[in-house]
Amino acid sequence: MNLTFSADEIRDLFIAWLALGFAFTLLLEPRLRTILFGQFGGLSLGGVVQTLVVSLLTVGVGFLLHELAHKVVAVRFGQLAAFRADYRMLGFAIVGALVGFLFAAPGAVVHRGRITLKENGLIALAGPVTNILLAVVFLVPFAAGLLGIVGGIVWEIAVRGLQINLLLAGFNMLPFGPLDGRKVREWSNVVYAVVAVPSILLGVAALFVL
Repeated sequence: MNLTFSADEIRDLFIAWLALGFAFTLLLEPRLRTILFGQFGGLSLGGVVQTLVVSLLTVGVGFLLHELAHKVVAVRFGQLAAFRADYRMLGFAIVGALVGFLFAAPGAVVHRGRITLKENGLIALAGPVTNILLAVVFLVPFAAGLLGIVGGIVWEIAVRGLQINLLLAGFNMLPFGPLDGRKVREWSNVVYAVVAVPSILLGVAALFVL
């Protein structure tokens, strides 16, 4: 498997990673938003830096590995594949975070070449499955935090990483528009149901419980 990255692709991945981290930091730090609007006071620089680090290591990594999983599987099936950032949507994510909401569609892996419906479904499935696996990874320090073994920034990373990756998996398995779920369902209703039902339910739980 010849997995390569162009300079433009690396740039797009890096900018999307930073932009998502910054957008989530704005969303989670309302006092930072007030300063950007000219209302100073009550901001902890250390708190903002910690939130940025947590965002980059959770939503940023979850997004990057989701897209890279699409690329790896696409290349495995002989596709020409590369990530392309959507700078308009990245700007929209930051502007949205400034007013207290976030809808992030930072870009996608585009691929071309001869492909079957099954292969296209497997390429789509790779992203959400990667997020589920990442959620399992974050579940370990999350469980340790519940037992009082870890705390502080490790606990924050665990909670945010578990939540974000469950949300990413659940949202992307919805069978609509350009989302992964539609492509999986076009290939196999059985595979779609097996992955989508628990993913969506866990995503809802992450949104309202975590």
